[in-house]
Amino acid sequence: MIRLCLFFLPLSASLPLSGWVQSPGYPRGYPEEASFQWKRCAPSGHALSLALTHLDIEDSHECESDALKISVDDHMLFALCGRKSYEELKSSINPLLLSSSSGCVSLTFRSDFSNSERHSGFRAFYTVQDVDECADPDNGCTQICSNYIGGYRCFCQPGYVLHTDGKTCTVMCSKDLSGSNLGTISSPSWPGPYLADSRCSYSLSVDDSMQLVLEFIGEFDVEAEEDGTCIDYLLVTTLSQSFGPFCSTRLPPSRILSGSHKAQITFNADGTGSNTGFTLSYSTTAKTCPPEVVPHSQVTPQLTQYDQGTKVTVRCNSGFLLDPVAENKGAKNEKEYVSSCGRTGEWSPVYKCEPVDCGTPIVPEHGPLIVSDPLPNSLFQGEARFSCESEYYMLDGEEKYTCDAEGEWRSSGGWKKFPKCVTVCGKQMAEVFSYSRILGGENAAQGQIPWQLLIYNRRGGASLINDQWAITAAHVVDQSGDPQLRIYGGVVKLRGIYGIERRNVAVETAMKNNPGLVVMESEKFYVHPDYEKGLSDENRLSFDNDIALIKLKSRVKLSPNLLPVCLPEKGEGGTMEGSWGSVSGWGHTENQTVGLNSDLLYVNVEGHSPNICSQTVTHPNMKKRMVFTDNMFCAGGEGKDSCQGDSGGPFVVPTVNSGNQQKKKPFKIYGIVSWGSQCGSNGYYTKVEKYLDWIKSTIEQNE
Repeated sequence: MIRLCLFFLPLSASLPLSGWVQSPGYPRGYPEEASFQWKRCAPSGHALSLALTHLDIEDSHECESDALKISVDDHMLFALCGRKSYEELKSSINPLLLSSSSGCVSLTFRSDFSNSERHSGFRAFYTVQDVDECADPDNGCTQICSNYIGGYRCFCQPGYVLHTDGKTCTVMCSKDLSGSNLGTISSPSWPGPYLADSRCSYSLSVDDSMQLVLEFIGEFDVEAEEDGTCIDYLLVTTLSQSFGPFCSTRLPPSRILSGSHKAQITFNADGTGSNTGFTLSYSTTAKTCPPEVVPHSQVTPQLTQYDQGTKVTVRCNSGFLLDPVAENKGAKNEKEYVSSCGRTGEWSPVYKCEPVDCGTPIVPEHGPLIVSDPLPNSLFQGEARFSCESEYYMLDGEEKYTCDAEGEWRSSGGWKKFPKCVTVCGKQMAEVFSYSRILGGENAAQGQIPWQLLIYNRRGGASLINDQWAITAAHVVDQSGDPQLRIYGGVVKLRGIYGIERRNVAVETAMKNNPGLVVMESEKFYVHPDYEKGLSDENRLSFDNDIALIKLKSRVKLSPNLLPVCLPEKGEGGTMEGSWGSVSGWGHTENQTVGLNSDLLYVNVEGHSPNICSQTVTHPNMKKRMVFTDNMFCAGGEGKDSCQGDSGGPFVVPTVNSGNQQKKKPFKIYGIVSWGSQCGSNGYYTKVEKYLDWIKSTIEQNE
């Protein structure tokens, strides 16, 4: 049978202060399979000691059979078994069985089922003892410690008072000197060494029209480390600022003009050192006003001291303006006002000088220009940085602008107008080109001629020159019917386009043949004013000024397959004699008589001299001479030429398959396919360089 004995003793100071604890059945012998637990804790300010007087427990290896386990303050100290004499217990076990203050001692005894002989067990005597806290050097008392049963108290020597922490003794040196206009303040025991653990505080307060003046007298000696770090310190605090902390033997400023009618003087010292301290005098003088009325301003006149009643003109610095409320309250203007020094040493009136605000930079909501920082600092000297939305644009103008003193954004170069993002033109992304049989031409790959556009309902070509404008021949768009043009970009094969036009193929399907396909609509087109309008091609003898601009309804999203071509510079190209370029389109080949070619083709052709171009060229139908002007050039040769359906398309330099050595040169549109007597001979092109001013003004006036 298992016997279990439990003793629960409440932690009460009214319980016995001593007593016995023993194993079950002691001294006759403990039974088999017995279990016993005991725990006792000391009250506050006391400790619990235990003394074993008898130990006789079955012995076993590491006391794994029967055992008595003893714990002090929840830490197990011993697992005992076998027989030990009282002398052994007294010398090796009992001295360690003492708890800490308010600590506990606990016993656990167990026996197994196989006791070969009877063992009497154990017996111990417990005692609750008072703890002498004063014997502990860490008791916290800075001066006198007095022990009593269950606790202790700290006391102070004469001249000191006990701090609220009940342990620290401080000097009685705090005084309220309010109302006193003249006097002295010294460290405790001056001129001898100041008392340890000093905590001094002196309050000064005079009429609010006066300010306190503090002057140090004689030597100054307050304890500090060798590096100047304060161990003890003196600190002067006013309503608006602090002076100090002061320490070491360096004399503080001999005269402190506090600027305030109230001051708090604090002196703190630790428990060591033999420094002599300080003495200072205090007096009063009339308040003066500070030299600055408000930040970011200047005053006139500038004086060494501003006495009560002095008037000054306050003017905001460059880049700052008065608070708008100021003008409504008598300020001279948005920059300055008059202020007076009052009896309390304060200026009145006081209006703040606020930085000018340039406002958030305004950029087109759906344009490529973006402000790099979404929330730029728009106040004076704040910065805004600009960039373009993608690699297909470049910044035309400066990147960084600063808010200037006039409240305007200005670049470092002095520009007020924000930069623009202009399209990167004349780039060619395709690098692998296929060859095939425009007359004598080659098949264009995706991205090889990314500026090429198709005006489907006019059966002609055009060229993208920025993200919202295209250029073509006037005779392509100068036709009766719907003025709205349906335009395709990123096209090299027309098979999918036919399906879109016939309403039986979705754009997604068409894009399988043309991965870069973009469908566009025109907002308006602008034919050159000097172009002879209204004539059909069959009845026309002059294609002079055969040029038109198309404005798209919205900006197109540029990609490697849809990029603008560059315009030439003024004076570039000349007669084009001997210059090679590429002309492209979906026009007839030598084997076609009607309709457009299904593939975008290009051919490289050489420009000829004006003499060759101006030789008699007869109209194929009217048998009359065609007009050649300085606004044109011709190029081509036998078997290589533009043809019907290529009208409005580009003539670009350098040639589109000119290879890596030409890639650094941007492609420029020197000509627009205009007219010719027959396919396979010389073709005639509108010379774009002649119309740069018209192109620029038309775009600017219709943005």
